[in-house]
Amino acid sequence: MEKQPRDFNTISPSARALLLMKGLTDIPFAREAARLMMAPEPYVPDYNTKEPWFWARLVHFENRYHSIDQLLQGITHQHILELSSGFSFRGLAAVQQQALHYIDTDLPDLIATKQRFLHDLQQHLPPAKGQLETLPLNALDEQQFTAVTGRFAEGPLTIVNEGLLMYLDQQEKSVLCSLIRKTLETRGGYWITADIYIKRDRESEQAAGTEDQLSSFFAQHRINDNMFNSFDDAAAFFREAGFEIDKEAEPDYTRLTAFNHLLKNADSAMLERMRHRGKIHATWRLRLR
Repeated sequence: MEKQPRDFNTISPSARALLLMKGLTDIPFAREAARLMMAPEPYVPDYNTKEPWFWARLVHFENRYHSIDQLLQGITHQHILELSSGFSFRGLAAVQQQALHYIDTDLPDLIATKQRFLHDLQQHLPPAKGQLETLPLNALDEQQFTAVTGRFAEGPLTIVNEGLLMYLDQQEKSVLCSLIRKTLETRGGYWITADIYIKRDRESEQAAGTEDQLSSFFAQHRINDNMFNSFDDAAAFFREAGFEIDKEAEPDYTRLTAFNHLLKNADSAMLERMRHRGKIHATWRLRLR
């Protein structure tokens, strides 16, 4: 039986939830966008939350954002394509600082909202040094993918994504890898993905007290099932798809705004439990083999 296409627009509520969390950090434009999201109700960041697992989760997402910026450093390419960007405004921040052509993409419903946010945010900014486009894209649609990448001038391309692969099953991941490989074979460049996640024991997550609306959403979309069995398994998957690891981001938790709140609200036993979980995430810069 032919596999029916999925409605990926159902993913968008997670992007909204993450934005409201990230408004507590110094991620560029996150707080301003959270205010726009909540309007006309006020957005008041709650730094008095005592739940350590909330702060642990926020540390993770804040670190994941900055890990991509870390791996972008040293790349002189003037073309960047971001897939499934959600309510991240990395592209807006980038073109304020550099003469880049940055194309920011996600599903149509989310992009329509994001474009309204961008209009408001840009009213308070000086003229950009680079060019930002914000376009709808189903990253698994070859025709759409080719049309978007064709908007760049000749030259190497850096493709980035944060929060996409865990929504895709093995076949869908392979489709995405094929599209990115074909693009980089033609143009040259890198793929930076912050989506190297290792499967977790759901029972242990529940026992840790991390069940909330976002966790329920992840369960609904079988996020854990779509993660890799191990980092070796992930490396083998990408190697078979034609990629190799060029560099891995190194976390620096001390520069994260959420980290001190985690330390303040977690006792020594809780911190030890968190350490005991071990490494479950990585951000990789990939190149063609």
